[in-house]
Amino acid sequence: MPTLIITVFFILVLVTATAVGMSLPVLISDTLRRFGMNGLLVLAMVPAIKSGAGPNFALPVGIICGLLALTIGIELGFVGLKLIVLVSLMAAVFATIFGYFYGKLLNAVKGAEMTIATYTGFSIVALMSLVWLMAPFKNKAMGWMMGKGLRETIGLEKLGAAQIFNNFLSFKIFGVTVPTGMLLIFFASCLLVWLFFRTKTGVAITAGGSNPEFAAASGVNIDKYRVIANILSTILGALGIILYSQSYGFFQLYQGPLMMAFPAAAAVLIGGATASKAKVSHVIIGTFLFQGMLTASLPLANRLLPGTDLSEPIRAILQNGIILYALTQVKGGAK
Repeated sequence: MPTLIITVFFILVLVTATAVGMSLPVLISDTLRRFGMNGLLVLAMVPAIKSGAGPNFALPVGIICGLLALTIGIELGFVGLKLIVLVSLMAAVFATIFGYFYGKLLNAVKGAEMTIATYTGFSIVALMSLVWLMAPFKNKAMGWMMGKGLRETIGLEKLGAAQIFNNFLSFKIFGVTVPTGMLLIFFASCLLVWLFFRTKTGVAITAGGSNPEFAAASGVNIDKYRVIANILSTILGALGIILYSQSYGFFQLYQGPLMMAFPAAAAVLIGGATASKAKVSHVIIGTFLFQGMLTASLPLANRLLPGTDLSEPIRAILQNGIILYALTQVKGGAK
């Protein structure tokens, strides 16, 4: 139902936007860009949901791993594509460690995963806010002009690491700019996750999440595979924020990662997932619809109601409304 409603709404918004003089190619170009840059963050929801833990509201754990790797990479003097590649490898290592302990935590609180996940996500953002202030980084590209600590927003443009994948093999068709590099990375990641869940490990994760009693009776070590699923989810979150940041040309520390799990969760739910079942196709459909809807509807609302800025209220209503609807279906989905 949410997928159908959002699809119809998205089409109506595009028609209305065209009617009031907004550029359709520009809206589609921006939708494709946001689709590519947000895709991995939404994909990170799939392993957690398949493991039975529900949407990964602790996505900031993975995001922090990516941000930590970015700051270390800049401190070490990496620039350009080298910065992105080496930082991605470093982030994957951090995310494996953090994801392991996070998975252990979820195994200890079965039945309350989403609540604990949200608390964990908020807590690590608060903890890392102190780290960003006290970390002994010296690179002037990250520090304040006076005093110690890192700036809230750190640019990648001067480091040659902005829009690298946006521009790779990018082309225009009918006025629409296609960010080929980002889309290739996103679709390749989707393919790898799809293939992973067809391996013995992936099938065990799915079985343990969908029917834990039967899986346990079949000899599946559910706790072990839940940890693996959350490691994968954390890695995707870490890599996702790196792709996201290079597209924007900057990244934000401190409170920046705090609410990023919610639009990712809303997107996969819009695509047709529930709090207990998710597929890669839900990620692709949901990310496109959610980002397209935000891209077109928010400026349209401001155009129709000049002198107002309804962007944030509309975004919050749509995003949180979808999540609320999905959470009301958890009990039914479990049956």
